[in-house]
Amino acid sequence: MAKKKALGQGLDALFIDNGSEDRGGANTLRMSDIEPNKEQPRRHFDDAAIAELADSIRQHGLIQPIIVRPMGAGYQIVAGERRWRACRMLGMSEIPAIIKDFTDPETAQIALIENIQREDLNPIEEAAAFRSLMDEYSMTQEELSKAVGRSRSAIANSVRLLNLPEEIIEMLRKRELSAGQAKAISAAETEEEMIAIAKDAAAGKITVRGIEKLLSKKPAAESDAPEKNKGAEKEQRRNMNFLTEMQLSLENHLQRKVKISSSDGEKGSITIDFYTKDELSEIADKLTMY
Repeated sequence: MAKKKALGQGLDALFIDNGSEDRGGANTLRMSDIEPNKEQPRRHFDDAAIAELADSIRQHGLIQPIIVRPMGAGYQIVAGERRWRACRMLGMSEIPAIIKDFTDPETAQIALIENIQREDLNPIEEAAAFRSLMDEYSMTQEELSKAVGRSRSAIANSVRLLNLPEEIIEMLRKRELSAGQAKAISAAETEEEMIAIAKDAAAGKITVRGIEKLLSKKPAAESDAPEKNKGAEKEQRRNMNFLTEMQLSLENHLQRKVKISSSDGEKGSITIDFYTKDELSEIADKLTMY
């Protein structure tokens, strides 16, 4: 399967500053001809925030046009869905819009970047968007890093959040936990321990530093264990962390979802997802290229 092109340079030119009144190149489109992008990373829109934006538009007008692309007989929103929703709330029949011919991967990247720049996404929406760009559009972490202005380690840490227990993922969706807290919690050895710490963190009973300090301490019962056993447990944790890094490395190289399963961090199995014969052939080529 051919690798789809990344958005590349010039992204800033697609966005107009919030304070700019320059509508050069903007068209006036009917609201009924425009539809939202169902694949955009943002899943939750705060009704109160939309109402506040609508009130601002009522008083000052819509200063910044939305960005759309042709889709069927109408148009699909690429950037500016909050503004479109606010205008719809006001009962407006038309809206200024800039029309661009974007591909699917370009649209996905722009939607993600717009939300990141405005800090609109919760940690799980952001992590899922990164994962989608890597899985569906064959983007590497390096390409994502350049496109969204994040370090490769930040992207890797974000994607790791999707491996946390579902109860913690839901806390992140609701913004009851921060990504920093979740990252610290992921160092716990069991799901039960993760969830217990997450509940304390969500209740404000423990900070990120507190979580790190808590998990760095050895249980009192462990002090009575033979040194050999303590060393073996420490080595097993080190091996499991190594497997996590290897899984991310393989996913980045193969551009496919990879799962490494192991009970002890030493031996196990690797599962690589593919959906067509061509994708299987591409995976085989990448695995044998050296």
